[in-house]
Amino acid sequence: MNWLSIFPRSSNFVPRTCKTAGWFRIFSNYLCKNQLRSMQVTTNAIVLSSLKYGDTSLIVKAFTASDGLKSYLLKGILASKKGKLKTALFQPLMQLEVVANHRNKGTLESIREAKVSYHYQSLHTAIGKNALTMFLAEILSNSIREEEPNQGLFEFLEASLQWLDAHDKVSNFHIYFLLRLSKYLGIFPDTTAIESSCFDLLEGEFTNTPSLNPILTGENLMYFKTFLGINFDALETVRMSRAERQDLLKSLVLYFELHLQGFRKPKSLAILNEIFS
Repeated sequence: MNWLSIFPRSSNFVPRTCKTAGWFRIFSNYLCKNQLRSMQVTTNAIVLSSLKYGDTSLIVKAFTASDGLKSYLLKGILASKKGKLKTALFQPLMQLEVVANHRNKGTLESIREAKVSYHYQSLHTAIGKNALTMFLAEILSNSIREEEPNQGLFEFLEASLQWLDAHDKVSNFHIYFLLRLSKYLGIFPDTTAIESSCFDLLEGEFTNTPSLNPILTGENLMYFKTFLGINFDALETVRMSRAERQDLLKSLVLYFELHLQGFRKPKSLAILNEIFS
């Protein structure tokens, strides 16, 4: 682009140094306006968490299709009843289409507009599914770190949550979900020796020679192998007792702790175990 074309012709104008303060301001404003236009994006997003900031604002963390993990400051959203943005839009795991300004500098971004891209029928109203929603949102908040697009992961999350919303028998959903999620996080179990007698949680592989590392054996191992070999539609065929489900889930959470730096055990785990007892 010929930058001189945005200025009137003047023999006193020195473009290399911008000695004239007035022209410098015009030049700065021009660049600023064009920068702002380039930062505006329209993208689908999945809400991971919302945290109250001050008396009237929210900090929302979301996983976006365009730029991966993003954090947004929604100023005054708790005080305004007539604004474009409504707090109900930012419940955990809501699927949205947002118009946002992304500076991509690791700072809080802003959202100009938001609307629901997929309308849940039961995810936030059925008691069991609501507990699952809180648990999964914590898991995702603690495990997703990448601030770059990951189409495979985003499509997996969209499809999985829509499946959960549409089905009733979901007591095993979270166990299968964690295993499939581990694939997109780069920590999927090595199944090369899947016929072995135990699974080493620290090494992430099946083995016949257990060490001092935490391992899966017995019924825990049997169910673990079963979940590795099925899809969502076969979840209800896996019959587990309350104790068996809790034991396997505890092991999977430990697996995430061992392999993901900074991962913390979800606070909602205890509530989830009570509901799916």
